[in-house]
Amino acid sequence: MQSVSIAVVACLLLSSVSAVAHGLTLDSASVKADGWLSAKQESSGHGCAGGNISPALSWSGAPADTKSFAVTLFDPDARAGQGWWHWVVINIPSTVHALSEDAGNGSGTHLPLGAIQVRTSFGDSAYGGACPPVGDKPHRYVFTVYAMKVAKIDLAASASAASANLFINANALDRATLVARYGR
Repeated sequence: MQSVSIAVVACLLLSSVSAVAHGLTLDSASVKADGWLSAKQESSGHGCAGGNISPALSWSGAPADTKSFAVTLFDPDARAGQGWWHWVVINIPSTVHALSEDAGNGSGTHLPLGAIQVRTSFGDSAYGGACPPVGDKPHRYVFTVYAMKVAKIDLAASASAASANLFINANALDRATLVARYGR
């Protein structure tokens, strides 16, 4: 009986550690979780005529030892399931807990000091809005914020999103996602 009690206590302790370790949350005033992107967030090229404005994002609950953040936007439904990188921002200071609407513009002037955008699947180092093919089922757009154990990932804006993703995942302490959909 005592071994059962010890096992129960151990499970409870592990559960509470897990709850603390994965406390990061991601929210948006522009996009509702499990909702739909608006024409404002649609691409302004590649056959689409949207605003190409990145949504406002905010996060909380990062681990105490977070040294920076990274934000990505990935469409896992594009290119026959191979996916498409729409936005990658790295080196967001640990004191920053939000990106304003249009932070992903090509000038980078709305990004926090030190943060950089790397090259997306569109070939640009900026936010690239949703633009699924006409007639496709609506695509999922996965926004992810990562709490990082390093202050800086040493990549240039010309680096590929895939390269950045390798470094992000190798150095992530925690992550939180928000999924929205878009179709034409």
